Amino acid sequence: MNVKLLTLMSALVLLGSNGSAASAMDLLAKYPLPNLPQSVEMLPEAVNPRRLELSLSKRELSLYSGDTLVKTYPVAVGKAGWETPVGEHKISAMYKDPPWRHWDGGAVIPGGDPDNPLGSRWIGFWEGKTQTGAVGVAGFHGTTPAKRSSIGDAVSHGCVRMYSEDIEELFDLVELGVTVKVVR
Repeated sequence: MNVKLLTLMSALVLLGSNGSAASAMDLLAKYPLPNLPQSVEMLPEAVNPRRLELSLSKRELSLYSGDTLVKTYPVAVGKAGWETPVGEHKISAMYKDPPWRHWDGGAVIPGGDPDNPLGSRWIGFWEGKTQTGAVGVAGFHGTTPAKRSSIGDAVSHGCVRMYSEDIEELFDLVELGVTVKVVR
């Protein structure tokens, strides 16, 4: 068995169920294999990495695999004064049935509650100071049946609202670290 194949197999064993080349490279950079300090260089490039591009003006989220468009989703984006953060970000958090608390405080609505405005999924991609100076987060999330008609509008406090069926599909197609490019 050659060294390249052995190194790749060892990296994938370290990864467990994730198995992505990016994760293998991260792990090998932190924990090089014995007697192979440059083992990261032996891994293949990621093939057709997934990425997301959000057009605020079109109110569309596009999923790409490499340069190939996989799917486009209609979305709602941040309203005036609460615009969705423009720039290049990375998916930093993914949760099923996330709890929710209004940005100005109040009671927590548990995950799975039909009144939870995040719906059944949360894919976080931004954390920082909002235009008002408050610390905030932004991400993709589902919606409640009462707010389905808001998709296509600029109505949120910076997050990207999606149809429940779309966010559930997207959740299964992306992973932590995927690039999210937000353009006007």
